[in-house]
Amino acid sequence: MKKFFVSVILACFFFNAVAQKLQSPSEFLGYKLGDQFTYHYRIVDYFRYIAQNSKNVKLQQYGTTNEGRPLLAAFVASDENVNRLEDIRHNNLRLTGIEGGNADANNPVIVWLSYNVHGNEPSSSEAAMLTLYELVNPDNAQTQKWLANTLVVIDPCLNPDGRDRYVNFYNPVRSLAPDVNPSSREHMEPWPGGRVNHYYFDLNRDWAWQTQMESKARLGLYNQWLPQIHVDYHEQGYNSPYYFAPAAEPFHRDITLWQKEFQTLIGRNNAKYFDRNGWLYFTKQEFDLLYPSYGDTYPLYNGSIGMTYEQGGIRGGLAVLTVDGDTLTLDDRIAHHYTTGLSTIEMASGNAPKLLSEFKKFYDSSRSNPPGEFKGYVVKNDNMDKVALLAKLLDKNGIQYGYGSAATNVKGYDYFSGINEGVKIGPTDMVIDAHQPKAVLLNVLFEPKTFIADSNTYDITAWALPYAYGLKTYGLKQSIKPTDKQMPLHAVNTEVNTDAYAYVCAWKSMADVQFLAALLKQDVKVRYSETAFESGGKKFDAGSLIIARNGNRRSDFDRIIWQTARKFGRELAALSSGFVDKGADLGSSLIRYISKPSIMLVAGDGVSSGSMGEVWQLFEQQIGYPVTIVRSQDLGRIKWSDFDVAIFPDGSYDQVPVDKLQGWVRDGGKLIAMESAINDLVDKKGFSIKQKETKKDDKADKKSASIKIYEARDRDALKSSIPGAIYKVTIDNTHPLGFGLTKTYYTLKLSDQVYDYLGDDGWNVGTIKKDAYVSGFVGQKTREKLNEGLLFGAQSSGRGTIIYLADDPLFRSFWENGKLLFSNAVFMAGQ
Repeated sequence: MKKFFVSVILACFFFNAVAQKLQSPSEFLGYKLGDQFTYHYRIVDYFRYIAQNSKNVKLQQYGTTNEGRPLLAAFVASDENVNRLEDIRHNNLRLTGIEGGNADANNPVIVWLSYNVHGNEPSSSEAAMLTLYELVNPDNAQTQKWLANTLVVIDPCLNPDGRDRYVNFYNPVRSLAPDVNPSSREHMEPWPGGRVNHYYFDLNRDWAWQTQMESKARLGLYNQWLPQIHVDYHEQGYNSPYYFAPAAEPFHRDITLWQKEFQTLIGRNNAKYFDRNGWLYFTKQEFDLLYPSYGDTYPLYNGSIGMTYEQGGIRGGLAVLTVDGDTLTLDDRIAHHYTTGLSTIEMASGNAPKLLSEFKKFYDSSRSNPPGEFKGYVVKNDNMDKVALLAKLLDKNGIQYGYGSAATNVKGYDYFSGINEGVKIGPTDMVIDAHQPKAVLLNVLFEPKTFIADSNTYDITAWALPYAYGLKTYGLKQSIKPTDKQMPLHAVNTEVNTDAYAYVCAWKSMADVQFLAALLKQDVKVRYSETAFESGGKKFDAGSLIIARNGNRRSDFDRIIWQTARKFGRELAALSSGFVDKGADLGSSLIRYISKPSIMLVAGDGVSSGSMGEVWQLFEQQIGYPVTIVRSQDLGRIKWSDFDVAIFPDGSYDQVPVDKLQGWVRDGGKLIAMESAINDLVDKKGFSIKQKETKKDDKADKKSASIKIYEARDRDALKSSIPGAIYKVTIDNTHPLGFGLTKTYYTLKLSDQVYDYLGDDGWNVGTIKKDAYVSGFVGQKTREKLNEGLLFGAQSSGRGTIIYLADDPLFRSFWENGKLLFSNAVFMAGQ
């Protein structure tokens, strides 16, 4: 009997041990990992399961996507460290100097692994589950050893909406056995594809700008921790071998020697495991470290060892036949990502003291000897709304700033004129001292001309915030301290005036656009002045909004106007009469009525999803005005008379019913053609736009016809390249398309497109001259072409208008100054 009880007790212990054993991803999901793509909610379920059943994991939901999916980060630590995460975090911030006090040198090194930022690069989220499991698997002695001095943060999916768009495409169309033929439909994603988020933004280009809710939430958490190592997991074309660091040139010159060296150390360790398995890989060939808003560069500019890992796999499905006759499977892709993840953690653990000391050194140097030519900046407050927007961006990135200075007269480099001159600092001017923890990121975001050691780069080569925001800025050679942390309050009259003949609001920023949109949605009639005028001792610029009592005969008129003005922080001037002191009276033909437009936005096959998404997000998330999205393939059967404005984003529109489009414009419609959409209008009847002809150079032609060297083919191609450079545009701000802008606008040019000046039926609102180049790489042939011509213009056609926007004024939604230009095209021009 005694033996029986002992047997029962032992059996119970055995049963409990089995019951408490953590399930692997395959056991939990009910299928072998790699046999099918996992929906995001099941990945979430698995991470929650591990967090509930492992004492070594703390799971945090740090945000939610546009479509309501959770964003998660799992913190994996040893028994000793898992319950002191906040102590570790604060100690890490003390290493940076962001928090005061003495830092503990024995802090664990922090490794942050980010997966699946591009939704149709899905293997990494599968690998994230396996990596999490092995880190907490008590039978894995190696990982337990690494966790003794390493804290690992796993974000399993940065882009859940894009991932599920891809998985929801793939799972219903896959064959019973995966079809490895690349031509099969399971390898052909429909528009817009799963790469992007809900609004079709590339989240891997949004780290610094944080225009998307996923990025804003993620960077809010990231900047609370600032890890020593960050890996951004990706996939590339399925024919490519695996890529891992070290990265390719160009490196930004602010990247330290240690950051470069440790990329190489990790690369060698990754190579060791790949060599052992006979897996192909490459390094140093692509994926440079320049543009500041990637998942590798942004961490680098914040003191981390930032790296991109790229597995071949885009359009690969569950299995695909590669160009060399091999079959690449999802199982292969998971194994490769899983291997580099553990290899990276291994190297972090083995070099923890050095990683921490170099991390502290990075921030010590930032505070005491900031990089770059300028040691301080003054941003003139000529537009309070734009300065407030810049302040929000700096806040999101942890960059310190203030307002005013005891040194009221200084000398600095004027970004707009390109010369050193004296500047008087006012109490509301923004002042930034470079001696701060985020000095490197500050320098990268503000340097007027980015140094490019190698012009063969992967992305744009110019992005300086003063140009993007259109704010007059001065770079100072000396340190400068602000006197106030907050902008001195500006008294705004909010008292309701029920005797006003009309109210006037400025037109200078997106807040004014939001105010107008809100009034139009409430059926308030609004006008604008085509010319500047003066009334009641106040001056009003062209484009100023006029809300007259006449035509708005409603009992709630004053309440609606003031309530809406308060919501958007608008200052209104109440006029007692329509008779003005200077300029056009309020009943003049120069006071134009703003109709409440019904807007069509074209999407679908042939349209750039990124360009379309910028417009869509601008209307829904920033302006707050409805827009109807119409598929390009349906343009031949829609009722055009339902719309007042049609926006054609960047794309190819070969199937557009040109006759219907022309008739609609002549009947009073407004067409806004953006970037390459303009090319489909060139030489079409009714459209005045023409390609600018380049003068032939016989000598150049002979030179180009000479024998070419195959090895130099990439370099030769750069002569016609412009990956993204800043040009100065001369603006006719007397035209409604230029209202609210100064006479100079800075555009980000992504192509060599420039057009001939419009004839008598058009207005050349935005033009470039011979010396318009400002910053960024431009190939020799492209630079020769971009010397004179039209970028932004308006053409009359019957009762309608055609707006030409050759450059993208909404680029990645961080080019703030272009948003007013685009809003002018929608609400002002052609009224």
